[in-house]
Amino acid sequence: MKGIVQLLPLEASDRERFIADNQEAFNFGAKEEFGLRDDHEEEEGQIISRETIVQSIDGGEAYRIVFDGKKAGGLVIRTAGERGDLELLFVSPSAHSRGIGYAAWCEVEKLHPEVKCWETMTPYFERRNIHFYVNRCGFHIVEFFHRLHPDPNDPESSAKELDEQFPDGMFRFEKVIR
Repeated sequence: MKGIVQLLPLEASDRERFIADNQEAFNFGAKEEFGLRDDHEEEEGQIISRETIVQSIDGGEAYRIVFDGKKAGGLVIRTAGERGDLELLFVSPSAHSRGIGYAAWCEVEKLHPEVKCWETMTPYFERRNIHFYVNRCGFHIVEFFHRLHPDPNDPESSAKELDEQFPDGMFRFEKVIR
């Protein structure tokens, strides 16, 4: 990759554009997998709802991913001591396959060297994400949630909701740094 990737704290003036860019990136992945037939939406026309993104931003550290001075994506993380959660990570579809996401992830690890175990999740159909987390970033799939095995740490997510939105499930990943 040629170019410089930076993580810049999300500015209040960029919040709405960040939300829209995040939704665009997630919709792109679903459309890539399912075409125009997509029944995996959290809210009308969106794979990830505005409410979900806002909750992540408000509960964590939000950053813009900037590549050569231009907004190329974003991410939200939460940390507590040696544990960290990657809540959201997206790269604009027009900037895919340039190593931007991986470079941004490396910046996250530099930003929080105290974190020894990172966790994230992605829907079963996001092959690009699964490849990215496992093959590029060193995460391991540690659990698979579906209607018969809902996430016990997410009481708000019922088996019915999981079955409706992601009938084939979600993967949970961990990266342990030694």
